[in-house]
Amino acid sequence: MRIDLHTHSTASDGTDTPADLVRAAAAAGLDVVALTDHDTVAGHAEAARALPALDRPLTLVTGAELSCRIDGTSMHMLAYLFDPADQDLHRARELVRDDRVPRAQAMIAKLRDLGVPVTWEQVAAIAGDGSVGLPHIAAALVDLGVVPSVSDAFTPQWLADGGRAYAPKHELDPFEAVRLVKAAGGVTVFAHPGASKRGATVPDPVIAELVAAGLDGLEVDHVDHDAPTRDRLRALAKDTGALVTGSSDYHGTRKTVRLGECVTDPEVYVEIARRATGAQPISAV
Repeated sequence: MRIDLHTHSTASDGTDTPADLVRAAAAAGLDVVALTDHDTVAGHAEAARALPALDRPLTLVTGAELSCRIDGTSMHMLAYLFDPADQDLHRARELVRDDRVPRAQAMIAKLRDLGVPVTWEQVAAIAGDGSVGLPHIAAALVDLGVVPSVSDAFTPQWLADGGRAYAPKHELDPFEAVRLVKAAGGVTVFAHPGASKRGATVPDPVIAELVAAGLDGLEVDHVDHDAPTRDRLRALAKDTGALVTGSSDYHGTRKTVRLGECVTDPEVYVEIARRATGAQPISAV
């Protein structure tokens, strides 16, 4: 089985619609794909509706990537198979999503102060119906020729955490995020915990505390992790008893990463599904 547990669609900052994403996942030879848009479940229904028409069987894992912050460091929490109707988790996601537009507008203002002629209208057009986020601003910088790629926008010079054009937004405390997802029957995995190119990372002792508080796993195999980082995180997962996952963090044409570039061991996927009580993976009947 080939299993990719971290992807994005136009419901947040990807370029594939949810239906196109599952079609692309099947075409890429995946057996299981998780749709984990930022702080939203808006793409799940469309993705599920597309499953029966696929040329090969594909299982959909519903999820979201939750925006969190601890001790001034931003981090992302992958939440899988939670009950989307859980009101406490829904309210927490809405607080984060409601702050995305003011935050984006504040960053655009900072960019303009730095001499970049980006506009809110340009970024909003790139976001379309999706939840506006930093990749949309990064894409605008690429369009303007300011940076050569979306990844190159996430540096201290531009959009990285603490960078010249950075602005904070409402983010969840990760311990509270773990509690909320667990209460909604879901499973939590710390997304790309060693992605130091994006800014400061959460120290290993804090990650261990999160695992002790109920965090289920660490996304170890990720394109933003080099080999030494993967080795360190794998050892940390072993020491703490955390599950180890691998994922592409696919964003369509927004990034160069391919679906299935990193994958999760089938035994780990089975354990994630076993632990979940809020929802179950979806397969075409």
